[in-house]
Amino acid sequence: MAVYKRVILKLSGEALKSDNGIFDFDKINETARIIKRIHDMGVQTGIVIGAGNIWRGRQGPSASMDAVSADQMGMLGTVINCICMADALRRAGLDAVVQSAVDMNRFAEPYNTMAARRHLEEGRVVLFGGGTGNPFFSTDSGIVLRAIEMNADCVLLAKNIDGVYTADPMKDPNAKLIKDLTYADAIAKGLKVMDTAAFALCADNHIPMVRVFGLDDPENLIRVLEGDDMGTFVHP
Repeated sequence: MAVYKRVILKLSGEALKSDNGIFDFDKINETARIIKRIHDMGVQTGIVIGAGNIWRGRQGPSASMDAVSADQMGMLGTVINCICMADALRRAGLDAVVQSAVDMNRFAEPYNTMAARRHLEEGRVVLFGGGTGNPFFSTDSGIVLRAIEMNADCVLLAKNIDGVYTADPMKDPNAKLIKDLTYADAIAKGLKVMDTAAFALCADNHIPMVRVFGLDDPENLIRVLEGDDMGTFVHP
C-alpha cells in the first residue's frame, strides 16, 4: 500500500550514465522496471530527468559560453533523456508520454498542465522535459514547478547520497544526516540538496513533502513509497 497517491520523481542524468558512455541501458531498463512496480502500486507518477550525462553547462570549458546558450543545451539534453526513458517504460509495459516545456511537436507533446493531469489520472507516466522552458532555472526549480502544477503529494529526490547532511559527506567525515527539515530551515542554512529558488517555491506553495534518499539500491523507491523513513523529510 503506497503512502503517496501522486508523486513527481527526480532522476539525475548521471543515474543513466555508464562508465564510458552517455547511457547505461541496463540501468535504464532496471529503473523502468521499478517505475512499472510503482505504477502497479496505484501511484500516479511524473518524472523529471536531469541532463548531467549529456551536458553540464557553465562548467569547465563551457563556462565561457553565453549562459542562455549553455542552459538551452541543457534543456535539450533533458528531452533526449526523457525520450530514452519513455521508450524503456513502454518496453516495460507502461504507457508513457513525454511533454516538453519547449515546443518540439515532432518529438514530444507541448507541456500543458490539464493534459498532463489527465494523463496521470488515466494511468500514464508523464515525463517532463525541457526544464521550465527558460534559462537560469535549474531542474530543481523545474521539478518543484511541475509538482505544484500537478498537485503532487510528494517530490521524490533520488540522489547519489542517502539524504540531507549538515555538510558534504563526501568531503567532511563529521557530516551528520538531517532526518527532518523545514523549507525555511533549508534556505536559512544554505543546504544544497536543492537550489534556493526551488526551496522558496516549495515554501510559498506549501508542497506537502519532499523526500530525499539514496538511489544506490533502486528498491529504495519502493521502500519509500511503502512508508520506510529512510533519508530526509523536508516539509513546510
